[in-house]
Amino acid sequence: MTRNRDDNANAGELEIAQWHLRDANLLKGRQIAEYASEIARLNALPWRRFHNWLGHRLNDVRDLFNRRSAEKRADGTDYTRWIKLYDTLSNADRSAIKAHIDSLGFQPLISILLPISRIPEHVLRAVINSVRAQLYPRWQLCLANDGSAGAAIEELLREMATADARINLARVEANGGLSAADNSALNLAKGEFVALLNGNARLSERALYEFVAELNAYPDADLIYSDEDQTNANGVRHTPYFRTDWNWEDFLARNTVPQICILRKTVVDRIGGFRSTCEGARDYDLVLRVADATEPAKIRHVAAILSHALSDVSRAPTSPDVLAARAAKADHFRRRGEAATPVENPYSPRHDWIRRAVPTPVPLVSLIVPTRNRHDLLGPCLEGLLTQTNYDPLQVLIIDHESDEPETITLLERWRNDPRVRIMRYEGPFNYSDMNNRAVAIAQGEFVGLINNDISIIHADWLAEMISLAVLPGSGAIGAKLLYPDDTVQHGGVVLGIMGVANHAHYKAPRHALGYFDKLVLTSDISAVTGACLIVRRTIYEEVGGLDAANLPVSFNDVDLCLKIQARGYRNIWTPFACLYHHESPSRGSDMAPDKVERAAREAMFMRAKWVPHLDREPFYNINLTLKGCDFALAFPPRRVKPWLANRDAERL
Repeated sequence: MTRNRDDNANAGELEIAQWHLRDANLLKGRQIAEYASEIARLNALPWRRFHNWLGHRLNDVRDLFNRRSAEKRADGTDYTRWIKLYDTLSNADRSAIKAHIDSLGFQPLISILLPISRIPEHVLRAVINSVRAQLYPRWQLCLANDGSAGAAIEELLREMATADARINLARVEANGGLSAADNSALNLAKGEFVALLNGNARLSERALYEFVAELNAYPDADLIYSDEDQTNANGVRHTPYFRTDWNWEDFLARNTVPQICILRKTVVDRIGGFRSTCEGARDYDLVLRVADATEPAKIRHVAAILSHALSDVSRAPTSPDVLAARAAKADHFRRRGEAATPVENPYSPRHDWIRRAVPTPVPLVSLIVPTRNRHDLLGPCLEGLLTQTNYDPLQVLIIDHESDEPETITLLERWRNDPRVRIMRYEGPFNYSDMNNRAVAIAQGEFVGLINNDISIIHADWLAEMISLAVLPGSGAIGAKLLYPDDTVQHGGVVLGIMGVANHAHYKAPRHALGYFDKLVLTSDISAVTGACLIVRRTIYEEVGGLDAANLPVSFNDVDLCLKIQARGYRNIWTPFACLYHHESPSRGSDMAPDKVERAAREAMFMRAKWVPHLDREPFYNINLTLKGCDFALAFPPRRVKPWLANRDAERL
């Protein structure tokens, strides 16, 4: 991933270009051009805050276009087609699920908490009926009503409680607050697990079964969540959200929780239930405290759409909700003794940027820059690192791979006298892994950075942002958002399995695009990042043996490094708040020469052989999304094995 993989990317780029051509239309292009023009005009005015607000709204519109296009793109079919093929239960499926339930050794009671607050009667009826329709029978529905919902709701609740003994109703004092209603519902709970259910979300009929099947596979789980979508007034499902496995940074960047998740009740009781201090973000605060009280291995993700929010009555978090979530996060950081502050995300105000401090004394960072000639690239790169980067102390190690152009030699001589710069001569065939390993061996910094010679600085604080993440306990490799000179995304993190081994997420997306459910503007845990701009603690680099010079001299060495770091239990992190330009390996040339194609194929085969379980089950992607491209389109078919089918196949064996 460090160098341009033309040998496996050209076909993917052509496919992506064809998709964009098919999906584009004149109106969309004209609107985006008009929006860009209006933003440029407003940018010159003093009322900058309004300009920012308008820019965010236009990003939302543009990403809505892109997201809907992605839903419809795979194999020319749309989400409705995907549902029909892969997410519709037949009678045979229902029979197999019931048989699997009967065979499960662990069948816990699940108590579903549903406080009644400003839910329209028809929505509440639909939600309760979806609980009653569950294929898994061992549930309890705990309803808390403070009497403020009106007589019609009171009558509906009595009707439902009379019809099904598993529905229990608690009456709480009016104006006691939503947290009081939540705790009243929690006090009714008799189950080993409690489920937090969004008040406007209907459950899939197999939802509780899927959670219990996961508990049978992972009985120590304390928190389980799933994927979700929305339905319109006509019952048409849309906007599927396929989540990643547990992702600390992504969760902290957002201010909402999944529509349905289950929590071990003993943990909920131990942390004191719901808190009135986070009234607008009660569920978020509770899930955050449960996550603090357990460990990532006990947080599970069911990669299936198990709930459907009614989009006509859904609402985005309000300012008080967001402030309450930030208060919950502030408590989280105090509990952990971490110097961090949640602030409004400058690209998406409904989300957060977690601002972390660089420790004092500031650690020395050694930035390693391999180069061969190309003074036109190396010059701006060094100027950016040494004069435009707001970070001190800093060391720059230049690996000179047989440069012979007079302009480059002159440039190197100019920087040789700078005490922050050291130049190391490297001779022989190009081996990116070996040259970086040699440089790390003589680096003086506590942290080392792999930096391509074609990187250009955009913001002076890029390195401080990356170091603020790299110093966190358990952090591994830290990656940045990289842009092509045409302001499209070159690197938004690496997704394993894309096009065989790995590729960059959101490749060629517009610079200001929000990405798939805002992923391009949120800090995130990730499996791998590109070595074009990578920061890691030097001791971790050495602990895992550095880059693999023997088997991966050119391609995929950065992915291999990140996977070795991840295998040791460290978290790799990608941040959009360190954003740089990347011209992508022009000094090395194309990989399409026959010997280079053979080498690239050999390196790809090595990666497949070494990391196949990881490449086929990327934790920070979703098995319902395609591996044919980088745009988070639907997979046709998905790679998930449904638990009732897996059970049936196991019985046949």
